[in-house]
Amino acid sequence: MATNENRQRKASRYVVPVAVAGVAAATIGLVPALAASGDPDLPQITAQQLIEKIAASDTQTLSGTFRISTDLGLPSFAGLLSGAGAGAGSGASSADPADKLTQLVSGSHTLRLAADGPERQKLTLVDGSDEYSLIHNGDDVWAYDSKSNEVFHEKTDGGRGEKKGEKGVPGTPKELADEVLKAAGDTTSITVGGTAKVAGRDAYQLVIKPKQSGSTVESVKIAVDAGTGTPLKFTLNSVSGGKPVVDAGFTKIDFSKPDASAFAFKAPKGAKVTEGTEGAEGGEGGLAGDKGGAHDQLPKGLEGALGDFGLGGAAGADGKGGFNVIGEGWTTIAKLDSGAPAPKTDEAPKEVQGFLDALGDKVSGKFGSGTVFKTKIVNALMTDDGRVYVGAVTPQALVDAANAGK
Repeated sequence: MATNENRQRKASRYVVPVAVAGVAAATIGLVPALAASGDPDLPQITAQQLIEKIAASDTQTLSGTFRISTDLGLPSFAGLLSGAGAGAGSGASSADPADKLTQLVSGSHTLRLAADGPERQKLTLVDGSDEYSLIHNGDDVWAYDSKSNEVFHEKTDGGRGEKKGEKGVPGTPKELADEVLKAAGDTTSITVGGTAKVAGRDAYQLVIKPKQSGSTVESVKIAVDAGTGTPLKFTLNSVSGGKPVVDAGFTKIDFSKPDASAFAFKAPKGAKVTEGTEGAEGGEGGLAGDKGGAHDQLPKGLEGALGDFGLGGAAGADGKGGFNVIGEGWTTIAKLDSGAPAPKTDEAPKEVQGFLDALGDKVSGKFGSGTVFKTKIVNALMTDDGRVYVGAVTPQALVDAANAGK
């Protein structure tokens, strides 16, 4: 039923939260899968049939090992965090998922996963001899950081793995695939790009590419289990080349039901336990998530982009303290007018100034002058008079929008 599907989708946010820009998908190609040398020889299938296979997948139970690598093309955060004290003295728990899981937006990480329907999931982030575990079991979410021996506990909304007023972010390969496939239009090519072995399973490769020029997205690839229709791997590539922006997938997977003991948790002796704020409107004080409002009005291709640039306070889509939407599909741009001059980076602390200088390029044009802050996917142009243009588009596309006075 639709209700159960929604609950499963929301609950799965606790499995592998990652920060990526959402992308819109559209025209479904009819190119069948053709196996290359060394790849599994599977029956031919069209993109339409493969998407239907994903939609029909009803995987409720699994366990396995998951590997995620992210490369946003950002300079190192090390000096920035050191100079800022990395939140020292804030009183927050080191086990709070809102802070701990931000590690997944850079570098490579190994996780162990287990899931038993929408009510029970467990993630363990392995870092050498240290482990960080996040467990959702019915009405409770527990997080434990072995390095600090701290525990974070929070109640969920009716056992659905979601705080009231909070919106989840895509996490598992299936959720990432859902975000890509849930929109339709004429801006995208979707084909089947052969077959592959993923976590010892035979899989088809679904390939999504923009038809529009100006997007920073080169392709999205989703490896789909040939037997169950479960997405096993998600890869997001940038037009800038190099390593994938996101390469997230299983290295080992078992679809049998995990033992109930896998989701049981008791705070270790001597551990510091911090209780999260329950039912805060907009998700404040809880696990990381959208706070509603302007983000809900953004086109699918830009959901999460404002948050990535610290612009979560936009108030609406009317241009009055909020944002205007420019373009469509993969080249959508959000324009915000802060009404205030852009901050001067030379007035920032030394560590922050170095980070911003590495991240930004000075640009000028008919619009005046400003700075483009770059990643491999989401870019933002901040003009000196306080306008901000943000999108999963090239810096030149942002400059062109600003020059056009849009």
